[in-house]
Amino acid sequence: MTSMAEKSAVIRMFHVHKRYGAKQALVDATLDIAKNEFLFISGPSGAGKSTLLKLLYLAEPVSEGQILVDGMNLSRIPRRRIPLLRRKFGIIFQDYKLIPSRTVYENVALVLEVRGKKRSLIEKKVKSVLRVVGMEDRLTAYPPSLSGGEQQRVAVARAVAGDPKIILADEPTGSLDDESAAVIFELLNMFYNRGATVVVATHDKTLIENATGRVLQIRQGRLETPPDI
Repeated sequence: MTSMAEKSAVIRMFHVHKRYGAKQALVDATLDIAKNEFLFISGPSGAGKSTLLKLLYLAEPVSEGQILVDGMNLSRIPRRRIPLLRRKFGIIFQDYKLIPSRTVYENVALVLEVRGKKRSLIEKKVKSVLRVVGMEDRLTAYPPSLSGGEQQRVAVARAVAGDPKIILADEPTGSLDDESAAVIFELLNMFYNRGATVVVATHDKTLIENATGRVLQIRQGRLETPPDI
């Protein structure tokens, strides 16, 4: 019989291992992430947080075990369907990964252009998400002219422009000051309240202390539930 937890899980991991040569980056990870859950994965640098996120959108293959994302078994997805898998995700990186030679508008629009959306829809959507993150007045600016907090807000806009079911944030506040970090967290919380599943990998203690969702600890590639903070 299928449990309610299984029915509501948008991501399921079963005894997942990830090895890089002799190094064990992830060890026997089993995890269910529910639809519209806000999950924090905490741990020091090098513990395996980024590796876990990369496995979810097939930036890296698992060495052993299985992962299901919205019912899709990642070990059985043909290469041609990987772009369809990745459309389920909006991904936010610590180092932004904006294209410096493209404007704010163009960086966000690219997500929709590669999906073949109509120009009129792209313009409407890009301006809408930039308004939500407070960057509507910087449409023609280039990333190098923006502060770190502004670049991360653009990165958030790009991540959510395609209305993803799942938002993955890999150390999204790691290079920001406290004020900018608080803004990014508020934005993530806003999209969670709109129905997205949000998974944040972080070692930011302030974020974790203020977390209202579930917090998991990862140490030396092993997932564990931490004691109360």
